Amino acid sequence: KQWYQRRVRAGCSNWIEALLRAEGTLKYPLKSTEVYKVHQSISAPHRMVNFLKPGARKVRDNFSFTVVRNPWTRMVSGYRDKLSDEKTQGNDKRWLGMEIVQEMRGVSGPQLYELYPTFLEYLQYLIKHKTTDNVHFMPQHNILCLASARYDYIVPLEYSSVLGREVWGHVNSSVSLLGSYDNVSDPRKQTSAQRAREWFSTIDKQIIDKLYELYKEDFVMLNYSNFTDPNFPLPLH
Repeated sequence: KQWYQRRVRAGCSNWIEALLRAEGTLKYPLKSTEVYKVHQSISAPHRMVNFLKPGARKVRDNFSFTVVRNPWTRMVSGYRDKLSDEKTQGNDKRWLGMEIVQEMRGVSGPQLYELYPTFLEYLQYLIKHKTTDNVHFMPQHNILCLASARYDYIVPLEYSSVLGREVWGHVNSSVSLLGSYDNVSDPRKQTSAQRAREWFSTIDKQIIDKLYELYKEDFVMLNYSNFTDPNFPLPLH
């Protein structure tokens, strides 16, 4: 049995989709517009909570892995998919976007439904609240529980197409990931990476420094590159 600790905004939908195919729950790959379904009842029987109940089989000796992502691209991905006016597969955190606008601009009333936070407002909100308790935006290490959890593999999303083969070897499956939503295999050329280079380069250094401190453990975990690095968002070697 294998255990995957999902990291929101680190390709978790694609990994769950592939694992469901490896398990035999899914008989065919989902379309990119259907991947959201893996977070519904189809994956419920396979969730960890079912195996932590009294009488459930032990999981200590099972193969376990998780996937993490460069914090800069993860911040951009979260904003694009959940808070911006960009048409994406997500945008289900509209309430948080309105909360950010209300707090940052002092706006209230029906007009909130027509407004979206800017990228800068989003970053300022993260700093003001020391990130957030929403899993799409909180630091990855807050959920990983590295001090007490055991992982056989911590896979950087940026290398998942290569390191994923080792994972599938342990799972004894030949399935493959669906790939990025913009169909670009090189993580350096994917949209969120390009936007991160562009957007963060316009942000005041004091804000950048504060964000780095908030997500510092995520950066250090795999020695992730800065958005100014030529090979961003890859981990540094």
